[in-house]
Amino acid sequence: MNLLLNILKEIWLVTTAMAPYLLFGFLMAGILSVVISRDFVRRHLGIRGWSGALKAALVGVPMPICSCGVIPLAASLRKHGASRGATASFLASTPQTGIDSLMITYALLGWVFAVFRAIAAFVSGIICGVAVEAVSEPDDAMPKNNVEKTGNSPHENLFKQVFSYAFVTLPRDIARPLIIGIVVSGILSGLIPEGYFAENIGDSPLAMLLMLAIGIPLYVCSSASVPIALAFMKAGLSPGAALVFLITGPATNAATLTTLWNIIGKKQLIVFLITLALCALGAGLLINQFNPATEIYEQICHMHETTSNMDLAWALLLLILLAKAMLPQSKKTASSA
Repeated sequence: MNLLLNILKEIWLVTTAMAPYLLFGFLMAGILSVVISRDFVRRHLGIRGWSGALKAALVGVPMPICSCGVIPLAASLRKHGASRGATASFLASTPQTGIDSLMITYALLGWVFAVFRAIAAFVSGIICGVAVEAVSEPDDAMPKNNVEKTGNSPHENLFKQVFSYAFVTLPRDIARPLIIGIVVSGILSGLIPEGYFAENIGDSPLAMLLMLAIGIPLYVCSSASVPIALAFMKAGLSPGAALVFLITGPATNAATLTTLWNIIGKKQLIVFLITLALCALGAGLLINQFNPATEIYEQICHMHETTSNMDLAWALLLLILLAKAMLPQSKKTASSA
C-alpha cells in the first residue's frame, strides 16, 4: 500500500511541476504552427551541403512535432526537393525538442539541462545532415521552386488556428505517450531507490551505453521522455546518461529508421545512426563535465512536496486538456483535423 501511495505521489509531483510550463509550451507551439508553415519548411531545405543541414536544424528544433508526426513531414520534404542531408538533419533535430518539450525540460530538469538539450538537438541535426550528405551523390529530387503552393488561407482566423493547434491538435498527438511517460516516471521513482544508479553505474560510460541501447529502438516522444529521464536521474543516473536517452529516444525508433531507409537510402541510414549515437555520447560526456558546477541534481531532486492553489489549478487544467484529447473523435472532427 505504501508503495502504491508513493508512486501516486511521484506522479502527482511530476504533473504539478510540469503543468504550467507545458500549457505555456502548447500556446507557443500553436503560435509557431502559424508562423512556420510546412510550405515554408519545404521551400528552404533543398540546398545540398552544410547550409541545407543548418537550415533544417534551425527550423526543426523549435517545431512542435513528435517522433510520429515528423515521419510523414520528412517524407514530404524529401519528395518536394529537400536534399538527403537536410532531410536527415530535420529528422534528427525536430523530434528531439519543441517548445512544449523544452518547457517541460526546464520545469523538471532545470534551465541548464534545457539549454543543453536544445543545443544538442541543433548540433546533432547539423552533424547528421552533413555526414549523410557526405556519403550521398547528387540526386534528382524535385527542385524546390516546383513545390506546390500550400498553407493556410490569409482570411482564416489566426487566433483560431493558434488555439486549435495548441490546445486541440497538439494535445491529441502527444496526450497518450505523455501520460504513459508520467506514469512510468512515477513507477520508476517509486520502485527504484534514490541513489541506486549512483552506487552502481551512475557515472560510468556503461550508463550512457545502456541508455543508448534503450533509446535507439524505443518509441517515445520528446515530451514523454522528460519525466522518464527525471526518474532515472532521481535514482542516481548521471545527467549525461539521461541526455543520451533524451536524444536517441525521440530521434530514433523502428518507424523512423525504416522511413529513413526508404527516403534517403541504406548507406545513409547507417551513417545517420552512427553519427547520432556518437553525438549523443559526446553530448552526454560534455554535460557530465559541467555537472559539478551547474548542480543539476539539486535542480531536479527538490520538487515541492506541497502544492499551492495555483499549482492545483494548472494541474487540473492540464489533466482536463489531456483527458479531452484522448476522447474518441467524432467523424466530423476527424475529417476536419
